[in-house]
Amino acid sequence: MGIITPANKSVLELRGLHLYHSAISNCSMRARIVLEEKSLPWVSHHLDLLKGETHTPEYFGINPNGVVPTLVHDGVVIIESDDIIEYLDEKFPNPPLRGSDAETNRAIHDWVKMATGIHVKAVKTFIYANKMRSRLGMSAEALEDYRKRQKNPELLEFHQKSSGGGFSTAEVAQAARILSGCFDLIEPALERHPYMMGDSFTLADVAWIPLHFTLIGANFSFDPYPQISKWAERIASRPSFQAGVLKWCPKF
Repeated sequence: MGIITPANKSVLELRGLHLYHSAISNCSMRARIVLEEKSLPWVSHHLDLLKGETHTPEYFGINPNGVVPTLVHDGVVIIESDDIIEYLDEKFPNPPLRGSDAETNRAIHDWVKMATGIHVKAVKTFIYANKMRSRLGMSAEALEDYRKRQKNPELLEFHQKSSGGGFSTAEVAQAARILSGCFDLIEPALERHPYMMGDSFTLADVAWIPLHFTLIGANFSFDPYPQISKWAERIASRPSFQAGVLKWCPKF
């Protein structure tokens, strides 16, 4: 479940819940929402993505992918937002963010994995092309340092493109198609219920609401998805969304 042994052993001494996160990171938003839903005390270790603070040798020693979030719980290090939110719900089950039966929980797990599975090829690509093009690129020197540390080929390819010529029109169009295909599945799930899995707010909603929030900021049109728009309005009033998203990122 995303548990690793970090190269930077200093974090193994941390006690309580410590979150390495960034205000604008939709993956970080997932972790913060769950922490707030469960009213858990946590220590913030904020990293500025726009300043490259996740690409330092020290942070690569904590998270070998050089991305946020990373959760440290009593010296246990968990990476990847999907694993973090499932870990938190398992360790702190009240209030529950999953269902009471195996079939429901398999469906929730599938929604969560779908959201994280499209992160680089669709979400990051679309947001970079439409919002962050002038803000995320690395210098040649910084990119060379990044190449030495980054072992994840998907992330390395993304940053080489975002720091070079950018993404082609075809790649951005493909990202938009992937996103639309996912939202085509979510829209009917919300036609008869307030949340993705029915009447209860679950990890499925946690996984997808930050994508809606950040994609709105990157000018992705949700006009074809009226139920998703109503769902987003409902969630925006939740205290966990206010504290986990808007407190850190009032507007993406």
